[in-house]
Amino acid sequence: MSAARTVSIFGSTGSIGTSALSVIEHANAESDRPIYSVDTLSAGQNVSLLIEQARRLKPNHVVIADEQLLSDLRDGLSDLDITVAAGRGAIIEAATRPVDRLLAAIVGIDGLPSTFAAIEAGNSVALANKESMVCAGPLLNRLAAQKQVAIVPTDSEHNAMFQVMERREDIARLILTGSGGPFRTLPAKELEHVTPERALSHPRWTMGRKISIDSATLFNKGLELIEASYLFDVPEDQIDVVIHPQSIVHSAVAYRDGSVLAQMGVPDMRTPISHALTWPERRQETPVEPLDLIALSQLDFEAPDSDRFPSVGLCRSAIRAGNAAPTVLNCANEGAVAAFLAGQCRFLDISWIVEMALERFLAGPMACEDCDSLEAVLAVQAEAERLTSALLDDVKRQKQERRA
Repeated sequence: MSAARTVSIFGSTGSIGTSALSVIEHANAESDRPIYSVDTLSAGQNVSLLIEQARRLKPNHVVIADEQLLSDLRDGLSDLDITVAAGRGAIIEAATRPVDRLLAAIVGIDGLPSTFAAIEAGNSVALANKESMVCAGPLLNRLAAQKQVAIVPTDSEHNAMFQVMERREDIARLILTGSGGPFRTLPAKELEHVTPERALSHPRWTMGRKISIDSATLFNKGLELIEASYLFDVPEDQIDVVIHPQSIVHSAVAYRDGSVLAQMGVPDMRTPISHALTWPERRQETPVEPLDLIALSQLDFEAPDSDRFPSVGLCRSAIRAGNAAPTVLNCANEGAVAAFLAGQCRFLDISWIVEMALERFLAGPMACEDCDSLEAVLAVQAEAERLTSALLDDVKRQKQERRA
């Protein structure tokens, strides 16, 4: 009888984390022996849900990023044999605890330090935090090779490619699909009046706030393009972005002999998460609804509209610029999305802020920074955040002038 696979879930209260726990609980319930054993759960601020998850899953260790919530966490788990901790440093330290696989699902560049620490400690990582790869892909790949551990793609698109990927030398193109978001057919003039509430209403996927806005701007596809280029060592000009409203074909790989292999399934993150947690040993049964091709009857594909959604082009420009440009692009996008959600800028300002931050950075003294260490990446992050803040001040002034 083989031992249960030990896993840690970082970002357990988010959409990816809750889906992962659903996968784990279903697999354990359907087996006559535990398939998974949870070592660590971590979350940002949702202490009530974290406590609930810990009471269900019985992990060894639980961490919350907000140090002010430590006493609440401790009180909520005082009757269980679970160690608790709080703070960003505690999350990084928890990532070094030995496990078979750590699911990295903390949103944004905030997930990079713990992902880096996990790989440095020799832990295999199921990577659902695309921003870590966008900001530090070459660094993470080099470290994983040194430590001889796997980075298993867990985003639905990259996991799809991973599932159908054969010999690297036979690949002609990667085909990255996306739903097109909630504004795929919205006239350009109406984009000027998009509200955060409207942008958060995704037609196919249930996701967190940041990724929902990224889907609406198509920055999600651009960031995924950069991630795919780094994960699979494929130049960006060999990666196509295709809009597929049904979200059934999660991505595909085209080969030089004319074959195109695609991974299909209903839009449910539990499928790629289950694959990433168990790879390469086995596939586990999940509670995911089976795909009914007859009921589906039709699959549509179209090119993205680069005029209404310049984000994919900006991401291509960033990866072509190289060095720290993708890090700057990502951080500027994170700052602009947060500002849009807070009502501090308009929907169309997001792409403008990213473009201008990238332009100003590439004209500045840090343009040649190669992000060859975690410290270098974090220094670029600080500069990108400074540039983004200045641009948001410009937006605020323009808004005041329009009102005057």
